[in-house]
Amino acid sequence: MIKKEPIRFIPYLKSVIWGGGKICRYKGIVQTEAKIGESWEISAVAGHETVVAEGPYKGMKITELIDCFGPELLGSSVMERYDGKFPLLVKFIDANDNLSVQVHPDDALAGKRHDSLGKTELWYIIDADEGAKIYSGLNREMTPEEYVERVKDDSIEEVLAVHDSHPGDVFFLPAGRVHAIGAGNLLAEIQESSDITYRIYDYGRKDANGKPRELHTDLAKDAIDYTYRNDYKSANAEESVADAVLAECDHFTVHRILLDGELTLEHNDKSFTVLMCIEGNASVGYEGGSMSFKAGETLLLPAALDYVTLRGKATLLTAKA
Repeated sequence: MIKKEPIRFIPYLKSVIWGGGKICRYKGIVQTEAKIGESWEISAVAGHETVVAEGPYKGMKITELIDCFGPELLGSSVMERYDGKFPLLVKFIDANDNLSVQVHPDDALAGKRHDSLGKTELWYIIDADEGAKIYSGLNREMTPEEYVERVKDDSIEEVLAVHDSHPGDVFFLPAGRVHAIGAGNLLAEIQESSDITYRIYDYGRKDANGKPRELHTDLAKDAIDYTYRNDYKSANAEESVADAVLAECDHFTVHRILLDGELTLEHNDKSFTVLMCIEGNASVGYEGGSMSFKAGETLLLPAALDYVTLRGKATLLTAKA
């Protein structure tokens, strides 16, 4: 039987060409590599499975926990739907430079091509430099043929919908939506458990070997949703709402919680809960103990955990599959 307590993992820090130094400062940890662009907080992606940081399961990969405890960790509904696999990937992202313009396939296309889940995701802006932008969707209708021509002549940026970025902004990005994170953004990302990205445009940057980074023009062509919409930005949660729904889709449900005092999160046995601290400090109490929780940290609440009691002043995100 799994211990009914939150689980903390060692984040996987990923050094990338567009990364910087904000993540380690935000998390209060020592930066040992240059250009850290991503902190994979909870991951079951093959080769990058996060490892338990402390407690009775210290040193175990998340996949090993699932092998041992199955539905007690994942939840009965998640266990059945995803055949015992952890369905989410949770990150912090620091865009010191613009990320490539890209798109992700949906479940059907990713399953056919890669035997993988697709990639629908949500971004919650933690911090943004003055003038920072988010690129999400198209600013007008575009055909697949025009897309190919614009990739060839480096004009794809002209048809991207551009949004000013501010702390607390929310962007929901279903698979198929063309997007990019602009320089100056620090954000939390909750997504399907997939590392499949089709790169469309990369500003002519070179990789570590001095070669242009690979583009996936043909793969992306069939993955893009070419539909134009008037507004691609999600409505921000009102500051007066202590528990606000940020996204509710087939893949995940995400809430933003403004903790000011004490709050009990009750659980059922259908799904685990991911708990991310965006700002502030809190304690997480459970039957038999409590643990500290601060900005830049993430906990996994097993499905078998009946409840936790949160105390403090903090902005939190919760995610269920």
